[in-house]
Formats: sequence, structure tokens, C-alpha cells
Amino acid sequence: MKALITGGAGFIGSHLAERLLKDGEEVVIIDNLSTGQLENLETFRQYATLEFVRGDIRDATLMQMLVSRCDVVFHLAAAVGVQLIADDPVHTIETNIGGTETVLDAANKFGRRTLLASSSEVYGKSESVPFREDDDFMLGGTAFSRWAYACSKAIDEFLGQAYYQQYGLEVIGARFFNTIGPRQTGRYGMVVPRFVQWALANEPIRIYGSGRQSRCFCYVEDLLDGIIALMESAEAAGKVFNVGSVEEISIEDLADKIIAITGSTGGKEHISYEQAYGRPIEDMMRRVPSIERIRETVGWEPRTDLDETLQIIIEHFSETAEKDRA
Repeated sequence: MKALITGGAGFIGSHLAERLLKDGEEVVIIDNLSTGQLENLETFRQYATLEFVRGDIRDATLMQMLVSRCDVVFHLAAAVGVQLIADDPVHTIETNIGGTETVLDAANKFGRRTLLASSSEVYGKSESVPFREDDDFMLGGTAFSRWAYACSKAIDEFLGQAYYQQYGLEVIGARFFNTIGPRQTGRYGMVVPRFVQWALANEPIRIYGSGRQSRCFCYVEDLLDGIIALMESAEAAGKVFNVGSVEEISIEDLADKIIAITGSTGGKEHISYEQAYGRPIEDMMRRVPSIERIRETVGWEPRTDLDETLQIIIEHFSETAEKDRA
């Protein structure tokens, strides 16, 4: 199999590329490096079966050429992160919607099975926990830029469903719930890498809002098991799946856990969303997936608990810091 990974120099994309290469597959990565990094490819750049293309997924000619040479498409490229969404909503909308439209058009032209990465953000402010794939969405108003991301990913899903229903293109939607692991950056608002880096530096862990909001964090390698299984499943086409952990933790407790593991002396401090982002930001209190559909379809569920995942991430950042000091 030869796989095209859009956004393959990003956090999840680079892990997926490495996994597929180690499994003996050929991989083509396209990434414009706006948020992805070549450093993420360092551990596996030696594979002769890897091709990296620096380019934009909105380039229709380029995408058609790349898709024509591959067997399947993992469409992971997107503008992500609360900070980036707040700072650059135009880029978010144009990249997520326009890019997905171009990718799906190329995949349809050549009949390539496509996994479309979506997000738990599409559930918005719903309080119907755990979230099920057929639940209604409840989004905030247009005055709050963070909902632009949720809307853009929902439209991506609508596009995927439309291509499946109208043209028979095998599209699989995967809603990711707070995936974490090595290589994830905190630059765009991702909470775990920021907390870990602050703790390791013995700086205060800055908690936005009350800290009572809760999330479920899934180890990236577990997530890869799920999306690869979906790509290989004949039953998955035309459906959307939650992919995430069901181990729920509050952000306050997450900070305490990271402090305990690292032995940090920096403590914690709370700051408002307006202080953090320079504008009002709506947040949701709980985000917990139902994973019944993916479990029933491909037998998937996470294998790595949060404590083990945090240990892996902390070791990664500790080793990176040592290399930087050397």
C-alpha cells in the first residue's frame, strides 16, 4: 500500500508516517510546514519508501498528481489549536474547508479511499455526555472565533458524507478527542505539552479558567491503531467514528498529576480566558466520547492509560531539554 498523508509533518501525521513505514508501506507526505516541522520526520527520514513534498493542500494540480500515485489518503492537514484559531480565524476556515474540498475532489477523481480527520470540537457546547456520533451539535455564536474551527470541521464531515452518498467515494470520518504524545507542541494552545514544559522548568502551571473543565486524553499510538483499522475496514466507509479515550480528568487534576510526576516546585496559577487569549473565549465543561461504534466495527479501544502516557511525554521533553543543553 502507498499512503498519502496530508499534514504528515505534524504531530499525528508524523507518527502515522513512521508507523506505516515500519510496517513496510510506502508513504508520501504533503505539508506546507505552517504548523508541521521537519524535525518531526528526523527519526525516519532514512526510509527509501518515504517521499516528502512541501506544498499546500489547496493546490488542486499538486493534489491530483499526488493522489493519483497513491492507494489511500489520510487527510490530517488542518489549522488546529485554540490559540491559532483565535489569532487567525480566516486561515482556519480557508485551510480546513478549502483544503478538504480539494483533497476530496482529487480522491474522488482517482477513486482513493480517504480517512478524514475531524474533531470532538464539532459537538460544541453539548452537555449530552458521552458524545455519540449521531448526537446533535450545539455551537456558539459567530462572535466567538473558536466556533469557526468547529463549524469548519463539521462542514468537512458534510463534504465527506456528500462525496460518499453522491459519488460512492469511500470516505471515513474520524473525530479525534485530545490526542497527546511526543512531538506535540504547546505553541497553539495544546494543554499537555504546555503543562509538562512549565512543570519541568519549575514554572507555575497556568490553568485557564476554573480548571474544573474536563477532557479525555488519548495516546497517539493508540489513536493510530484505531484509524489504521478503520482504513482497512470495509464496514467503515460512509460513517463517522469517535476516536479517543474515555478516561476523564479535570484540567486542575491534570496539572496536579503532572506536578506529582515531575516533582515540580513551580505550583499553579489560574488566569482568565481573556488574559490568556486577549479576547473572550467560550469553553465547554466536559468532552467525553462514546466509543461503542468503533469498538463494534473494528474492535478498537485505547490500551494506554493517562499515567503511562504522561510518563512517556515527560521523558520525551526531558530528553529533548538535555539535548538542547548539550
